[in-house]
Amino acid sequence: MAELKIINNERKEIIISRENYDHYNPEDLKFKAKEGISEELVRQISKDKGEPEWMLQKRLTGLRVFLEKPIPTWGPDLSDLDLDKIIYYMKPNAKKNSKSWDEVPTEIRRTYEKLGIPQAEQNSLGGVGAQYESEIVYHNLKKDLQDKGIVFLDMDQALIDYPELVKKYFMTTCVSINLHKFSALHAAVWSGGTFIYVPKNVKVDIPLQAYFRMNAKKGGQFEHTLIIVDEGAQIHYIEGCSAPIYSENSIHAGCVEIHVLKGARARYSSIENWSKNTYNLNTKRAIVHKDAIIEWVNGNLGSRCTMLYPCSVLIGGGAKSDYIGIQFAGQGQYQDTGCKVYHYAPNTSSSILSKGISKNGGTASYRGLIFVKKGCKNSNSIVRCDGLMLDNISKAVTFPSMEVEENDVKVAHEASVGKVGEDQLFYLMSRGLSEEEATNMIVSGYIEPIIKELPLEYAVELNRLIELEIENSAC
Repeated sequence: MAELKIINNERKEIIISRENYDHYNPEDLKFKAKEGISEELVRQISKDKGEPEWMLQKRLTGLRVFLEKPIPTWGPDLSDLDLDKIIYYMKPNAKKNSKSWDEVPTEIRRTYEKLGIPQAEQNSLGGVGAQYESEIVYHNLKKDLQDKGIVFLDMDQALIDYPELVKKYFMTTCVSINLHKFSALHAAVWSGGTFIYVPKNVKVDIPLQAYFRMNAKKGGQFEHTLIIVDEGAQIHYIEGCSAPIYSENSIHAGCVEIHVLKGARARYSSIENWSKNTYNLNTKRAIVHKDAIIEWVNGNLGSRCTMLYPCSVLIGGGAKSDYIGIQFAGQGQYQDTGCKVYHYAPNTSSSILSKGISKNGGTASYRGLIFVKKGCKNSNSIVRCDGLMLDNISKAVTFPSMEVEENDVKVAHEASVGKVGEDQLFYLMSRGLSEEEATNMIVSGYIEPIIKELPLEYAVELNRLIELEIENSAC
């Protein structure tokens, strides 16, 4: 995260170093599984966590489905991802759920300090969870939010403290184990993550955040996020992710489930900044009830390959979904992202704004779906997906899909793909800017609709990260 200092009542950015993200620590683990997945490993994970029998059975079902389902071939090429070489479970040599950063081992704490997490917690967050490899090493919620009845725990602890609530919502009506191969893999080996419950009519004015960090080579991270926003309540939750770069491939296959009950509102913001050897195969879905709202704000960059399509299922009349996302693809990268919305009730609405940037042969694509069920009258949806190519060898692609069973609806789709205009560059360079500065200015204007939806510190971070990717995309 960008560090900001107050100077003469003005906020000044301190330049982000790519080293903050690419830095790695010497390996220091309590436990490291062998490469590959097995029933023995799945049972060991469940035993380590002291899970009830129903969760073990859910894991074993996930393992069976994972082994049965083929790797998807309809999107980016995953043939270089050898799932038998991944280490699926690693426990850091650190106390779980420390309440003070002083309790976190020095090397791990310094990693989060480089990323700006403790500072952000002090300045602009209501609570923070920090995961390192397969476990949460720090977790804290401010007392005033605790006093309002808000529950903010790591997922392992939530299963102990709120077993019935977790059993009701964990991979049941939202994300199915059978959804695809990597949702099944997640069910089998999930570890860590976030659990949030916001009581009825409670509004959380400042965001909560979790940051997920992979450090070891050939690692896999499979955190589970479960958010329940009760009737009339409101929450903004932010996730950040990063990993150092290695020559060996890694995988991230987390899962996010959000239940937005009647009249509630949830905003989920994410900046996923994985390294260029990471396959980011994440699953995110929200169930949205009557007159409720889900907002997705997504930034995706860094990974070798991303397949991520946050999904909103609008099951109550008047439910609404808004999605805005930005993806950057440089050399050797394929960012395949988008949004899916299922309109299952009348008077529902959705909007999707996707911005892709590609350079040095990278591919940035939008892939999405709008489905309107028969009988869902007065439903509205608008999709806009734009692609900006910064050279002649990159690709910008769109794969929109619309299935509309009802006539009394309004559904629209707009798409544009283009390159940075030579006339724009010439004009800006004639005003004294270098070509790089001019390109960055054009890109900043292009992504402005997404940037303005993030809190200031995160907007600065994402904007600067994209600048760094543009500067270093040939590396």
